[in-house]
Amino acid sequence: MSKVGLFYGTDTGNTEKIAHKIQKILGAEVVTLHDVHGVKVSDFEQYDKIILGQPTWYCGELQSTWEDFWPEFQKVDFSGKQVAFFGLGDQLEYGEFFVDAMGLMHEVVLDNGGEPVGYFPNEGFMFEESKALTDDGDFFVGVVIDEDQQPERTDQRLQFWIEQIREEMDLL
Repeated sequence: MSKVGLFYGTDTGNTEKIAHKIQKILGAEVVTLHDVHGVKVSDFEQYDKIILGQPTWYCGELQSTWEDFWPEFQKVDFSGKQVAFFGLGDQLEYGEFFVDAMGLMHEVVLDNGGEPVGYFPNEGFMFEESKALTDDGDFFVGVVIDEDQQPERTDQRLQFWIEQIREEMDLL
């Protein structure tokens, strides 16, 4: 079975909590967690399957440790790698910038040769704008979690998305 590297950044602990939920569902023998604080570009090289997660801060900004690592992240060669995304955001308070950071990550992965997987329907959210939408606007580039406004939907969204990436990444 393939090993998956899950890289996340967190300030409040919500993104870390979601990373641990993903690891628990997929299995600790499959998913290795990496807090982006202290990672190196070479840490990404050991995986052909990667999950990236971060919250969006304020007006579409990167989470602090992702922001610190961003110049290095832009150098990661994602060629031949499947990459799934999860993003946290608050659709009501920051609806103009909803999960923008996930969209920024997606752009880097595409630019650096990666194969995105795990696009997620945008149904059930109320927001104005998002850089994390696909070109047709029907999907987010990954699963969206809103622990501020819809925490009761988190587990269902994760289950749906994880089944999807299990199939797309051939983790069955």
